[in-house]
This record gives sequence, structure tokens and C-alpha cells, in this order.
Amino acid sequence: MATARPRVADVVVTPMRRRHLRSVLRIEAEVYPRPWSLSLFLSELALRSSRAYFVARVGREVVGYAGLMMTLDEGHVTTVAVDPRWQRHKVGTRLMLALAREARARGAESLTLEVRLANKGAQEMYRRFGFRPVGVRKGYYAETGEDALVMWAHEVATPEYGELLDSLERRLDRGEGAS
Repeated sequence: MATARPRVADVVVTPMRRRHLRSVLRIEAEVYPRPWSLSLFLSELALRSSRAYFVARVGREVVGYAGLMMTLDEGHVTTVAVDPRWQRHKVGTRLMLALAREARARGAESLTLEVRLANKGAQEMYRRFGFRPVGVRKGYYAETGEDALVMWAHEVATPEYGELLDSLERRLDRGEGAS
């Protein structure tokens, strides 16, 4: 059965809970060659002082999820995944907004992530959030041997970065942009 595409207002981002993990694991298995296990997600969820995980839902259906790890004043995006049926419909952007706002609330001065070198769509989305490439990690993705592009966003605690996030959210609300 095909699911109708969401309107932007239909996508709701909330903190990830144990009850979401069955759907999260289904998406994980669809989008990653070596998916995280249930026990790994459970251990990440237990680390509330240094981790934050979110799910994107349309109604009761989980359509994506994302995670953040904090170390001192640095936020590291651990994962962003969107159900293939919902990709390119702004779900990833909604999740990144939640991660960036959470990182700022926790005192982050900068954000970092790794993304597959071939994943140009994700890289473009991250660029909209102020991420810039700083290097390549050869063979980072062991299961495929793919290289990872390392990206950083600096000065995320500034009012200007907050304005960037507000601008991205306004564009979403007007139905502009992608991902």
C-alpha cells in the first residue's frame, strides 16, 4: 500500500523513545549496509547527558530519525536516516533543524559529521546548515570501503547561526527547498 506524501506541516519531530525503535530499525536496515543493532540504539538512548535522538513522524508512522553526540562544546551528528519512500521531502531538513537547535541548547560552538563521499544530496543539505568540507577519511565506511567527507559548521552558538536556522525553517514552512 502506497503512503501519501506529507505536507511539510504533517512532519513532526519528537525525541526518540524505545517505542519507536522497531520502525527505526526497519529504516536502518533499508538505508545502511551495516545497520546499527537494537542494543546499540538502546545504549545510545540511555546516554541522555551526552546524546539526543529524534524521530520524524507523519501521523503515527516513523519516517526518519537522527542523532547527536555532545563532547564539551562540540556536537557530532551520529546519524541521519530517512525512509526511502520519504526521501527528498524535507524530512532530513526537519531532523537537522532539531539536531542543530538541540546542539545550541546544550552549548555547542561547532558541529561536525561524516557523510559518504558519493551522497551529494545529503552534502547539499548539510551545506545549507553551514557545514563545509574539511577533509576525507579514506575507507571510513568499512562495510563498503567508501570514503567519508568530513564536514564542520563553526560558530553555531552565534545569533547569526540562529537566524540561519530560523530562515531554513521559514523556507520549509513556505514549501521551499528539498531534502
